[in-house]
Amino acid sequence: MHDFRMVVGHEGVIRHLQNAIQAGKVSHAYIFHGEEGMGKNLLAGIFAKALECEEGGISPCGKCRSCMQYDSRNQPDIIYVTHEKASIGVDDIRLQVNADIQVKPYNSPYKIYIIDDADKLTEAAQNALLKTIEEPPEYAMIFLLADNINTLLPTILSRCVVLNLKPVDRKLIKEHLMQKLQVPDYAAEIAAGFCGGNIGKAIKYASSEDFIRMKEDVLHILKYMDEMELYEIISGLKTISENKGSIDDYIDLMILWFRDVLLLKATHDPNLLLYKEEYQSIKKQANVKSYNGIENIISSMEKAKLRLKANVNFDITIELMLLTIKENSNG
Repeated sequence: MHDFRMVVGHEGVIRHLQNAIQAGKVSHAYIFHGEEGMGKNLLAGIFAKALECEEGGISPCGKCRSCMQYDSRNQPDIIYVTHEKASIGVDDIRLQVNADIQVKPYNSPYKIYIIDDADKLTEAAQNALLKTIEEPPEYAMIFLLADNINTLLPTILSRCVVLNLKPVDRKLIKEHLMQKLQVPDYAAEIAAGFCGGNIGKAIKYASSEDFIRMKEDVLHILKYMDEMELYEIISGLKTISENKGSIDDYIDLMILWFRDVLLLKATHDPNLLLYKEEYQSIKKQANVKSYNGIENIISSMEKAKLRLKANVNFDITIELMLLTIKENSNG
């Protein structure tokens, strides 16, 4: 059953939403902001379900007609805005929101529009949406779900309640993986450690043999990187990232490695490491790299992720990143 108890973490956001329902002070427009896998869809959906629930409580009852319609994905007054192209264009908004919003709800108190990938709204689409957000019908609500809030116009941001989804506590994620998904202890520990507080990523990691293999491949490169030539590293990385869709995961694993190197250099405490079993290799790198060098490496990886998101050439991006790593390898 879809209700707030399904959500792992995000207690502050849930409290805010439930208080708004209870006080009758629900906004016309919300932005659910957090990286992919953080639970934006789940939270927005449960909030919409609660608002339309015939019982009128702060959590959906799961038994009324509206809740049952929601569970079978055919609640007519909760509308998911779809798009065919890489961006959400002005026609998508005009047809699916602006033209439809004047029609009153079928049999619910609200008409709720959920726009996923809101960071893909073109400027023209955002301006078209702005008119609706500024003067919505009494019953209308718009939920924008965005990975990256910086792509939204300040005028949109200022008229919406922004809910930032913060990383979920590692222990909570580990418990969820073990209790709800029967993931073994050691696998849950690794997945919870790697996911950066992102429950979606943790589930993907914990249930994927590919991830375990990928981790081993990446570790092999990271351990012997200082002795390898640049072309060897590039061909190694290309081999393991033939599936370019998961290159972000590879880079994340590498960032965590260098965070470990930085942590060990600063604290000399092996218990704080994520890659505890690689202590010797991490110690070796911490001894030869400078603080500045490690920070340059981490920042080059963050930049590579942004470039790949912006569709900059894959090979060039990876080569630039690896070049920075090599340049900062010793001091």
